[in-house]
Amino acid sequence: MSDVILYGYDVSPFTVKVIHSFLLHHWLVAHIRQIDYVLLLKNIRHEKVIVANMIPRPEITDLLGVTYRRIPILVIGNDVYCDTSLITSALERRFPASQGYGTIFPNRKHGGGADTGLIKAFVKHWADTALFFLGVRVIDWERRPPEFIKDRSTFLGGQINLEALVAGRGNALSTLSTHLFLVEEQLSDGREWLFDTELPSLADVSVQVIFAWIRRNHVAESLFDPGIFPKFLEWFARMTAYFEELKQKQPVTPRISGEAAAARIAAAPFEPYAVVGFDTREGERLGVKLGDDVSIDREDSANMQVNFPTVGKLVALNREEFVVEGTGSAGRVRCHFPRIGFTASLVSQSK
Repeated sequence: MSDVILYGYDVSPFTVKVIHSFLLHHWLVAHIRQIDYVLLLKNIRHEKVIVANMIPRPEITDLLGVTYRRIPILVIGNDVYCDTSLITSALERRFPASQGYGTIFPNRKHGGGADTGLIKAFVKHWADTALFFLGVRVIDWERRPPEFIKDRSTFLGGQINLEALVAGRGNALSTLSTHLFLVEEQLSDGREWLFDTELPSLADVSVQVIFAWIRRNHVAESLFDPGIFPKFLEWFARMTAYFEELKQKQPVTPRISGEAAAARIAAAPFEPYAVVGFDTREGERLGVKLGDDVSIDREDSANMQVNFPTVGKLVALNREEFVVEGTGSAGRVRCHFPRIGFTASLVSQSK
């Protein structure tokens, strides 16, 4: 048994042909693949709970009491981590290279340490946000089943306008081409990895999985022209081969039921609150204090009609994360959210 459990869609066992159709149907699968690759890079043994690609997901909402909408989430012991940005940071901190694990922030190839902060910002604000949502805009939405459109409309807080998406697809493809040029330019000096690191970093993982997801969409096939983006395609092939080799060396990830996972999580120890601590200055700025009942939600949901806040007792807060304590039917859990992209408000105010 492992202390690490990943909740995600069923993507890893499929062949390339099956993955092709699967990825077209699931627009958040790139984030699941990102965490799969980080776990591979760091060689962290884990188990996986397979959940539905659309809500409801009782394995998370009912058993754990976590109403966060997006997938994946990752659990270490009794600590539930939400959003890929915090998941990757937590894995690097709790499974450090000094203890024999791999790293997603390798040193620069020609001397010097890792560009940790810059890579985190690059991934959060460019790859996982700007690039990812451009990919969303080129999905062939008109071919998706009605229940998929309904689910993603709920996620976005308003009915998806299929006509507008189809009409704007050319613009999105053109903008993606400009973004591809940025990667081509970064690789133009012959470097092996995006930040000229000794090994692939989180930046390489994040960009590769998103472009792999976009590339499998037939609408976007014309973007990946070897005559225009040769360096990008060489790097893409290098990344793909690198992870295929890693996968061959590691055992297949075992699966566990949602009920069994929740029972283990509820009974597992949690990281002491003092590790994250409570920054009183940040609490004052946010208008919250230790022990308050708070609602944690994405900042971008403020302009949506529907959101999915997670409510709990605020037990830790620093410049990187919020930690709230909540209870599901399986028992008590500690739920972690990143500071960037999320906000906390008193339950009385959120109502």
